[in-house]
Amino acid sequence: MKKRTESFPERITNFWNGWEVRGLVLLSLLLQIILIFLGKRRKYIRKNWIKKIILWGAYLSADWIATLSLGVLSRKEIVVPKNEISGKNQSFDPNYVLMAFWAPFLLVHLGGPDTITSYSLEDNELWPRRLLELLVQLGVAIYVLIRSWVRTPVNFLAFPMFMAGIIKFGERIWVLRSASSDVFRDSLLPLPDPGPNYAKFMDGYSAKKAEGFKISVGTINDTTTVVRRNNSPSSDALHDASYFFRTFKRLFADLILSFQDRENSRSFFQHAEMTCEKAFEVIEIELGFMYDLLHTKASFITSRWGSFCRVVSFLGTFSAFLGFLIIDKNAYSTTDKIVTLFLLVGAILLEIYAVIVQLTSDWTTLWLSKHENKLVDLISKANSCFQSCHGLCFLLPLNKRWSNSVDQYNLLSHCIKRKSIKGSRTKHFIKDFSEDFIKDFILKMLEKYWYKNLKPVSKDLKEKIFVQLKNAKSISDIRDSYMQLFACTGDDHDEEKKRICNLDETILRLHIATDLCYYIDRGNDTETVKTSKCLSQSLSNYLVYLLVMCPYMLPSGIGQIKFQDTCAEAIEFIKEREYISDEHKACEVLFKVNTEILPSRIKGDRSKSVLFDACKLAQSLQCLEPEQKWRKISEVWVGILSDAASQCRWNYHARRLRQGGELLTHVWLLMAHLGITEHFQIARGHLRAKLFLR
Repeated sequence: MKKRTESFPERITNFWNGWEVRGLVLLSLLLQIILIFLGKRRKYIRKNWIKKIILWGAYLSADWIATLSLGVLSRKEIVVPKNEISGKNQSFDPNYVLMAFWAPFLLVHLGGPDTITSYSLEDNELWPRRLLELLVQLGVAIYVLIRSWVRTPVNFLAFPMFMAGIIKFGERIWVLRSASSDVFRDSLLPLPDPGPNYAKFMDGYSAKKAEGFKISVGTINDTTTVVRRNNSPSSDALHDASYFFRTFKRLFADLILSFQDRENSRSFFQHAEMTCEKAFEVIEIELGFMYDLLHTKASFITSRWGSFCRVVSFLGTFSAFLGFLIIDKNAYSTTDKIVTLFLLVGAILLEIYAVIVQLTSDWTTLWLSKHENKLVDLISKANSCFQSCHGLCFLLPLNKRWSNSVDQYNLLSHCIKRKSIKGSRTKHFIKDFSEDFIKDFILKMLEKYWYKNLKPVSKDLKEKIFVQLKNAKSISDIRDSYMQLFACTGDDHDEEKKRICNLDETILRLHIATDLCYYIDRGNDTETVKTSKCLSQSLSNYLVYLLVMCPYMLPSGIGQIKFQDTCAEAIEFIKEREYISDEHKACEVLFKVNTEILPSRIKGDRSKSVLFDACKLAQSLQCLEPEQKWRKISEVWVGILSDAASQCRWNYHARRLRQGGELLTHVWLLMAHLGITEHFQIARGHLRAKLFLR
């Protein structure tokens, strides 16, 4: 019994020593498979939080596992015990020679898949750290190879894999560096332009004046610097999006656009043949390009240098695979040979999968449309074949550019659900088995996902946004549209104008008022009224979601404090009336509250709640005809959405691209294309002075 007890830990130790490196390299390969499958999907995945967690965990673990594997390989014992018969030491364990061949595969894994180079924008800023990691891990991999060098065929097979690993890691460093804010901004800066020669102009002016001429200075348009294009919408949105993307990606570097850029874009999007479907499709493609530029290798791979690197990398991996099949492998253990085959086949399949995904991308489709030859025709047929498999093969990502949906968060629904779970078993379980700070954290996380839902962006909503923005001339026009609604309510104009300046308060007041009117007006509505009601409620819930979940995308203020105070007052109101069980009943009761005296006169400034201010607004709106009322409400919500989009900084818009995209970002870019943005600061165009002699 004692002997069995002593041998048990030894067997576990031997098993661990034998499978430590094997398990780590196979786990590293598995993480690469997860990353390449889910990397591109996050561009349009919004609701599936399980996939998001898996992708997040795989991204954080992949580099750490590969680095750990290299570290374990570098310290692994390579000398076998003394041979008692011959009396000689065997310098190298043949299995270690094969394991050392795995080191360049780990460099390939550190290079990451094509579909995800960075998880967030902050990762791009850390490219110097990644570069240092490359140099260190490359040194460790070379050290492992030197330790195992006995001039066997396996040693020589490591060279093409080293080449593939260095290329892969180099690609990632280059893409991260190119997407970092400073480098990206510098790459978009125009060439220095000194402008007309002022000193030479004044010399001519002085000379002519000395000769006795009467001189006047006028201005003329410098047409040599104006670039124009055919601005009628083409049948191919991809080409139009590619043209405008080259210019409007400057918005993501916080750079201004020129007068000519605005005129070209505005004439295109305001063309008589332009439809909302075409406009939003161009916007979607542009933002898809921007996502790929920030988070994938797509833009690099489609370049000539990137294509060359990809061919060399694949040939290196494939040649190593063929070489391993040919060489004599009798000296190595069967397990290690199987692991090596897994690594080789896995690397080749991942390369092929990356090519297939790239073939179905907008980048490749755009490139193919610009070239005509037999090879391009063959690639186009393969591309069409792969794209036809999108709906049938779950392994390929869908051909979607964003989630095409908006999150919904309703304040009254939040308050009623919160009341209903006050005594729920889940809450009591968490309370009984966790500390207070853990309980609060878990409850907040649960509430964050419990109260929100997802709603697709309808064609009617896009049409409403496009038409309203197309008719607007400036941001001030959009903001003035707010007053059109409040002017109809009979409230004090100056007081309302002050309150409307606080966008968060406007959102909360109109959100609750929209809910009250929505449930009070239930009945035999016309199709026009039904459409306006659905659009209004959708935008209302979406903007409250941004206020609660993404406050950084809205102008700075105390919106979350106002939301909390309003919720607290609503919950207290509902608790006192136990017969309120759903939103419809809550709206009916709230609408009947007497608001003859302003709530601020009674409540003072202690609470920031706007619950009964919203009730007063809803009661004032009832004086309007249903069709007029809901038309104005929907217009105001589009105006608020546009105002919020124009005030959101570029980096926050860019941040949301990796989380399924935001309607707010699409509206922001559409406004820029229509010239409704503060990024156009060159209003006079290119003018130059000219001397006129008399």
